[in-house]
Amino acid sequence: MLKYLSRDISLQFDVNRCTGCGMCEVVCPHGVFAIESKKARLLDREACIECGACALNCPVDAIAVASGVGCAQAIINGLVTGQETCCGDGECCSSAKPSRTRRVE
Repeated sequence: MLKYLSRDISLQFDVNRCTGCGMCEVVCPHGVFAIESKKARLLDREACIECGACALNCPVDAIAVASGVGCAQAIINGLVTGQETCCGDGECCSSAKPSRTRRVE
């Protein structure tokens, strides 16, 4: 799985704002979040591809990410290595990835 250097990941999570709704866990195509003890927890920050699905679907704005940057990198890496990527129209994430224009209901 594609990993990034921790200092280069734009993902920010405010656990104090989190209500534990679980949307981040549902929409993240790389399993970055998990709900534990009624709060979200970062499982693997370096797995974040910065697609923005978590931030877009967080009802309390506890998550911020500069979406697009990591996603573009994942697509480029996929083209170079010949491996499937989860940032695009591929089957791997299409069911988990929300529309960029609306929240998942």
